[in-house]
Amino acid sequence: MGTVFSVTARGEDVTPQALDEAEAWLRHVDAVFSTYREGSEVSRIARGELAPEDSAPEVREVLRLCERAREQTDGWFTTGYAGGFDPSGLVKGWAVERAAEGLLAAGATGVCVNGGGDVQLHGGPWRVGIADPLHPGQVAAVVESQQGTLAVATSGPAERGCHIVDPHTGRAPADGLASLTVVCEGLTDADTWATAAYAMGPQARAWLEAQPGVTAFAMTPDGETWSVTP
Repeated sequence: MGTVFSVTARGEDVTPQALDEAEAWLRHVDAVFSTYREGSEVSRIARGELAPEDSAPEVREVLRLCERAREQTDGWFTTGYAGGFDPSGLVKGWAVERAAEGLLAAGATGVCVNGGGDVQLHGGPWRVGIADPLHPGQVAAVVESQQGTLAVATSGPAERGCHIVDPHTGRAPADGLASLTVVCEGLTDADTWATAAYAMGPQARAWLEAQPGVTAFAMTPDGETWSVTP
């Protein structure tokens, strides 16, 4: 998926095979959903060679989740940019969340799966640092999870440049943020909501405040911060 993944699993019952299966799942997702592989199902759908209803079950699941995210965000999350088809904004978070669930099912008592800085946690304790987009190598905030399930996703231009646009205009959001982090229970939602809220620009804070069970942390290009708590 063009980024680095790491997996940490705690528990006496976790086997090397469980870790291998988590890695195999992530590689499978990359092969099926990559927009850079000509033979992937997503690329074939984009070219009109494969009807979505004829795609693999996991592709149909992602398409349903993308439609749900579009409805939840009033169209700020979308798979269609510039007339194309790209569900990448949801796939990574969904894949990481599923990988973490697989490790729990294999007997792990604590799980941390990190996909390019977006993290799914189970058990605890865990501490997740949120990178400071204005000062590389420094941490802007820390998310702590003692027990339970928690996901942390960050969107912004610091690592990959400006890659999130307003889907209504096709341009970068006005008054764009340096970074926006969303914390909630599952990484599928955290990832899509962080992407959509970043695209909203100045509307992001009010929208996030209206979402139940969501914590958010944002930094502006001049170093100012704001946060949202449930």
